[in-house]
Amino acid sequence: MKHKFKKKYSIGIGVSLLLLLLDFFYFIGTRWFYSIIIVSLTVASLQFWIDFFNELKTQREIEQKFLEFIRGLVGTVHSGLSTPQAIVSVADEDFGALNPYINKLRNQLEIGIPLHDALITFGEDTDNPVIKRSIAIVIEAEKSGGDIEDVLESVVISVVDVKKMKEERKAGAYNQIVQGYIVFFVFIAIMLVLQLKLFPQLTKMSGAFGSTLSSVGVGILGNVGGAGGALDLDRIFLGLVLIQGLFAGIMIGKFSEGSFKQGLLHSLVLMILSTLVIVTVKGGI
Repeated sequence: MKHKFKKKYSIGIGVSLLLLLLDFFYFIGTRWFYSIIIVSLTVASLQFWIDFFNELKTQREIEQKFLEFIRGLVGTVHSGLSTPQAIVSVADEDFGALNPYINKLRNQLEIGIPLHDALITFGEDTDNPVIKRSIAIVIEAEKSGGDIEDVLESVVISVVDVKKMKEERKAGAYNQIVQGYIVFFVFIAIMLVLQLKLFPQLTKMSGAFGSTLSSVGVGILGNVGGAGGALDLDRIFLGLVLIQGLFAGIMIGKFSEGSFKQGLLHSLVLMILSTLVIVTVKGGI
């Protein structure tokens, strides 16, 4: 799916910049400072992600309507019409999100563009992998002189099988997706408990132990549990959480959708939420 910058994206960017200005004027030095920065960056990209999800929904509808289109085409070809005539005839029906592409296909055939070229344009315009694959099969059958009716019926069966496999994979992976999110946020909770409860206690204990050793003439090398060490640990833990979110999201997307792109979207959500939770609870990075 190809995305271009749209004017409405500038609205989100403008709101994001306003939030950043308010943050630096009124919240700098507070526990909300970094949280508002993360929220503002999320707002800047929000409209893009809304369009991304809408495009995913449209692509699913296009796949469903393409299946209906092919089924109608098979019935029309069975009646004795040639494939171009059948396409022109079936194009009068309503196929929802697929209508603009089918109308363009019909117009190309009516003005004399070869079926081969028109189908290639149809597949490229929809930018849908299922449709492109099906069009490639039809074109190869046309070149080799195969029975177009049998080929179209095979395409219908292929599309149905692909949809069933996707739905079965998504249903089978649902529990794993939920478990993945739960495990990730449990991991965040453990990291926060370690940083806010356990390590401060260890720092106090190491400080008292160091004072005792110093009183008897034994020095301690380095600054154990010092401010610099604590700050480094904070950054290390944040890095661990972000790495965990990245790979957990990729795994979730691959299991549910079979796509690394979907996985990166899950990764982005997990990384934003985890960073927002950590900086809000701790009041900083």
